[in-house]
Amino acid sequence: MIIRSITKPNLFSIIDESCQDIHHGCNQEWYATEWQRRAGCGPSVASNLLYYLEGMDEDFNCKEKWLALMESVWEYVTPSTKGMPTTKMFYDSVLSFAQAKGVMIEYCCCEMPEDKSCRPTLLEIVRFIESGLLNDVPIAFLNLCNGEEETLYRWHWVTIVSLMYEEDGSKVFLDILDEGKLKKIDLTLWHETTTLGGGFVYFIKQTAN
Repeated sequence: MIIRSITKPNLFSIIDESCQDIHHGCNQEWYATEWQRRAGCGPSVASNLLYYLEGMDEDFNCKEKWLALMESVWEYVTPSTKGMPTTKMFYDSVLSFAQAKGVMIEYCCCEMPEDKSCRPTLLEIVRFIESGLLNDVPIAFLNLCNGEEETLYRWHWVTIVSLMYEEDGSKVFLDILDEGKLKKIDLTLWHETTTLGGGFVYFIKQTAN
């Protein structure tokens, strides 16, 4: 089995000093308002991606610092009444945040449309995710329908940090960050059973000319 991963997964280990718990990536439940907690999966995933892209060090490992980042990201990556149900809405808002902070990034996107005849193959998705991880960046994953993959929530964003697959595509698994936890999902099962699809997005820094 081939394994690809970001090189510094420990950067996502976050200490909650109030109870000494260790979280894996941020958690939308940390937001202050009920609406933010309900709709905050997109901004939370954006916070994960932007944090890692900026190469912040392990001193940035306490919940309070993460929450400040999440609130700053929310100002630009702001869900609608339907949340953040498209990859375009996600990457446009993340690009707006980056531009406001003077960070030059570009996005790469792989759509998984509802129309099955227009969907990429599983191996095409694997190659896309692999390309992000080989660039040492996590990938945002929008799941609109989890199908038979019960570890995923529908209409939800999560952060991909590693990929495990057989070359023939018979088995494909992802490690994701969600709810402050590290989880494993079966991408083959999701690809075969999702009815609404979703999409994948990652960002890389632009090189100066």
